Amino acid sequence: MSQRTTEMLVSATVEFLRAYPPFDRMEQEALGFLAGHVKLAYYPKEALLVTPESGAVEVFRIIQRGKVMARQSGDVSVMEQVTMTLGPGEGFPIGSVTAQRSSTNLYTALEDVFCYELAAEDFFALLQMSPVFNLFCTQHIASLLSQSRQQLQLQFAQRVAEQQTMNSPLSTIIKKGPISVTAETPVRQVIEAMVERNIGSMIVVDADQQPIGIFTQSDVLRRIVLPGVALETPIRRVMSPDPHTLPAAAHAYDAALAMAEYGVRHVLAVDEGGRLKGVVSERDLFALQRVGLRQIRQTIDAATSIDTLMQASHDVRDLSLNMLAQGLGAEQITQFISALNDALTRRIIQLNLDRHDLFGIEWAWLSFGSEGRDEQTFSSDQDNGIVFLCTDLMDREHTQLRLLEFARDVNDDLDRCGFPLCVGDIMARNPKHCLTLEEWEEQFERWIRTPEPEALLNATIFFDFRPLFGRSNLASRLRRTLLQQTGDNPLFLRMLAENALGAAPPLGLIRDFVTDVDPAHPGTIDLKKFGARLFIDAARVFAMAHGVTATNTVQRLKLAAAQMNLPQDEVGAAVDAFNFIQLMRLRRQHSEQTAEREARNLLRPEDLNEVERRMLKEAFNQARKLQQRLRIDYRL
Repeated sequence: MSQRTTEMLVSATVEFLRAYPPFDRMEQEALGFLAGHVKLAYYPKEALLVTPESGAVEVFRIIQRGKVMARQSGDVSVMEQVTMTLGPGEGFPIGSVTAQRSSTNLYTALEDVFCYELAAEDFFALLQMSPVFNLFCTQHIASLLSQSRQQLQLQFAQRVAEQQTMNSPLSTIIKKGPISVTAETPVRQVIEAMVERNIGSMIVVDADQQPIGIFTQSDVLRRIVLPGVALETPIRRVMSPDPHTLPAAAHAYDAALAMAEYGVRHVLAVDEGGRLKGVVSERDLFALQRVGLRQIRQTIDAATSIDTLMQASHDVRDLSLNMLAQGLGAEQITQFISALNDALTRRIIQLNLDRHDLFGIEWAWLSFGSEGRDEQTFSSDQDNGIVFLCTDLMDREHTQLRLLEFARDVNDDLDRCGFPLCVGDIMARNPKHCLTLEEWEEQFERWIRTPEPEALLNATIFFDFRPLFGRSNLASRLRRTLLQQTGDNPLFLRMLAENALGAAPPLGLIRDFVTDVDPAHPGTIDLKKFGARLFIDAARVFAMAHGVTATNTVQRLKLAAAQMNLPQDEVGAAVDAFNFIQLMRLRRQHSEQTAEREARNLLRPEDLNEVERRMLKEAFNQARKLQQRLRIDYRL
């Protein structure tokens, strides 16, 4: 082969490798070495590339074309749970080549396959030559997660720059739809509407919805009270005519300039036809500045009204976007969201305690589900309840009634602050979830003693409880009782494990992913149902089987693993995989504007880049490994 031909082949190999991680970040010299030392091999469909019987693996392979199925070998005959499909750009078997041992997997060509093959001695030379490749091989999943997070960071940094600077379009600043009246509306009606809606100005529009005037709170004293104007006077008599307008596509700095130039506090955004789209105030422009954690917490703690807490809830979401842009991981962000939402919930409870007499009652507010696990995302609804004590001198029905009236107001205020009412009515205002300590214990015992489908479903929700307010010792006692009951009932744990296996990772034998066939959302994967839930359900079983009191999924995995003697790198890979799926959910929920809440967890694999696809496949594979552990432990 001529030198020119060799150079062309090496160049073509480099160009191919640069499209896939970790080769896209590999040092130029190392990439050239790799391209110059690989050989292209062909394997027909159904050919065996690597088997456990082949002995120590002497070749590292990178798929150039086609697909290879990796199937775990061993005595456990649950093939559908231990297979994974590899595609172009993916290398194998990393662990076997590095350890110079035989492979534990069987690699079969699903179709005609071309592979770049690198001899083991050249593989080790590449490890010495390239820190990037070395790190990738020694920390495979962590390396993919780091690279994916860097890409997400760049994306969200750009969004933050667009959304939280004076370059923001007015259309992105407007938080509410326009509220307006006609010119003939009586002053009394206008003022009443402003008070009822808690707004500082009212826009007056003509028949075509084009603004012709504005009336503000400061106008009440100056134009109504002092001159003694009758409240039945049409608003056109006292409004400020010809308000300042800007196109909705104009930017925040245009509004700031208009306010400074004309000495006004409000600018109206209009569409191309001049119709009112919304109002931008001085406060809206101030809100563009990045809100800090301490500022939000101080606002929550000092809040005297639900309206203030509603704004704080928006600030939590904005700050979480900044955290995504700064590269924080999903575990930190979800815990941050949960912590601030906890503070917000406690403040709502405190404000409602001023209006409800609960003196003499020992009680605690419990959170369930994702909030109970410290894993709230941006689309979490309410899951809560109340536990209370009832002495012989107390009327149980009357005590519960007092608590239910209080809970109803708390649930409604939480709804106003962005935590939707639970469609399943798992809320403290439901008499079924406002119970005495003994009633909660009896209910838990009943579910554990008779693990029917409904009882198992309840266990996945209610057993992840955490106290948010009140007598936390009541929750601690309930937790001890729960762990004692589950630890003494292996049948329940087996049924709970079987329930955790009800959903399988969406990995295909031929295609990378198995997507939803639902006509409403074709080609998508539900990251909650077929992603996060797989880790959450497995961790719950491990925790209950080993007496772990933590409810957080990552903590459960780490604490239970220590008692199960699981290798640290195996646990770390599972935690990284769970955090990646949570990160993808956060990204989807931040970018998805649909009003359909269920769609905010849906991911279309074709929208992912190569790094994200690789990471998502690996994450699902880690979920599969956890499920395999459940199958072995409970012989399912």
